Amino acid sequence: MVSFFKNKGQMKKREKQKIDDKDQSKSKKLEYIDSSISANLDNMKKKTGNSPDIIVRTLKISQNPEIKTTILYVQGLIDNPSVTDFLIESIMKNPHLKEKLLPKEALDVISEEVVSLGGVESVTDWEKLFLSLLSGDSIIFVDGINKALVASTRGGERRSIQEPSTHLTVRGSREGFTESNATNIAMLRRIINSPDLWIESMKIGTVTKTDVSIMYINGIAKEGIVEEVKERLKGINIDSILESGYIEQLIEDQVMTPFPTLNHTERPDMVAGNLLEGRVAIFVNGSPFVLVAPALFVQFFQSVEDYYNRFDIASATRFLRIIVFIISIVGPAVYVAATTFHQEMIPTKLLVIVAAQRETVPLPAVVEALVMEITFEVLREASLRMPKAVGSTMSIVGALVIGQAAVQAGIVSPAMVIIVSITAIASFATPSYSIAISARLVRFLFIICAGVLGFYGMILAFIVLIVHLCSLRSFGVPYMSPLAPLNPEGLGDTFFRRPMWAFKERPKLLSSNNNLIREGDNQRPLPPASRGMKTSDKKKGEGNES
Repeated sequence: MVSFFKNKGQMKKREKQKIDDKDQSKSKKLEYIDSSISANLDNMKKKTGNSPDIIVRTLKISQNPEIKTTILYVQGLIDNPSVTDFLIESIMKNPHLKEKLLPKEALDVISEEVVSLGGVESVTDWEKLFLSLLSGDSIIFVDGINKALVASTRGGERRSIQEPSTHLTVRGSREGFTESNATNIAMLRRIINSPDLWIESMKIGTVTKTDVSIMYINGIAKEGIVEEVKERLKGINIDSILESGYIEQLIEDQVMTPFPTLNHTERPDMVAGNLLEGRVAIFVNGSPFVLVAPALFVQFFQSVEDYYNRFDIASATRFLRIIVFIISIVGPAVYVAATTFHQEMIPTKLLVIVAAQRETVPLPAVVEALVMEITFEVLREASLRMPKAVGSTMSIVGALVIGQAAVQAGIVSPAMVIIVSITAIASFATPSYSIAISARLVRFLFIICAGVLGFYGMILAFIVLIVHLCSLRSFGVPYMSPLAPLNPEGLGDTFFRRPMWAFKERPKLLSSNNNLIREGDNQRPLPPASRGMKTSDKKKGEGNES
């Protein structure tokens, strides 16, 4: 009932936002281009503050001295050879422009016979002109005409394709996304050569006007999920989008949760795999991280390498990741609960050793665990902010020196240092950085509950955690599916991975009902002898029928 009223309120809010946007668009008057080049240049200098990176080149193109052509572009955003060879030289050396022409004829000749670039279109208002100019296009004015030509010359210095720094794998592609939307979309086009790979673009941010694109496979992705993604993106009203993290925080389902409800990655093959399951990818220009929606809890324990290895190896590593994640959450809490409330659960010999170590420690176990965890988090954050040359060294040396000095001073016990170290290693082994951060936050809650109520507090914290996870949604899809609600058919790609030949259907909650079938029958590999026997039996049956 609460979710019903919440969704109803969100729908009313979106309708109100649409009405406000329509009213603003009506009240906003478009400013049109003047027929005089000098007036246009003055307006350009006034609006841009006479910026020195906007280059103006004026050319005489005809025997008629009244016809002048001006080319504008932003230095650093254009492809210099395209502007020089296919724009300026083409206009200066073209024989059609040497004749006596009227201004209107000159603009048509430049558009149809002179400029040998891929995209050329005319604009009449300043808003579209500035969007094109500041995106890397070149603008062509002809004196006496109240419109301009936009030539596609986008380029400039960009980071080359490199191996992604996150989601590292032993086997798989070495390509990672860059900060260019065009490059990232082209990388997906090379992987999925299908006309059903649809892309829709929009600009978000009243000041930055950042290019945001969504990508999905038509016929596989559910229409409801695609429309929900579009509605949430269109409902964003903010002045700037500097990274995909802005979009992630503005379109996620639940705010008050430490767990991520959208996934992000630098790997094109990982995005391609998610698209083939029915998900939607969101590209943000200027960010190498692509958002993938909807996101499920089990998805954060899966690596793209799992699908490149044998199913038994992939299943074993996935199960290990789950164990590692649980250790990273409850490791220190189990130690605190056992040493404070439940000493009878510790073997006698080990209890004697632990008691002897803790005899000189002045702090309670829960305070000791909190101090060590906070200290380690400070070291981890400091190593991330330090230069790479000294960051790793500082973290290792700092942990060794502080740990050894704290043990010798009697502030903490050696067993606590071991527990905290194992927990830290376990958090590093989690494949997704976003879910690892969530485990680091939840860990403190478990330590406090264990310090207050022991194992009973931990059980209570587990119940609250599971209820919270089951209440989450990602674009309307249950966060814990296919575990809750239980879908036996989808359990083959959760904590264990079924063989590749057994992937016969896509996830029902993500994919369109008309395109659930993924693989055909009889995909299981067979030895040559078995395959030959089946073929011979089939031929015998056909012979008997005849």
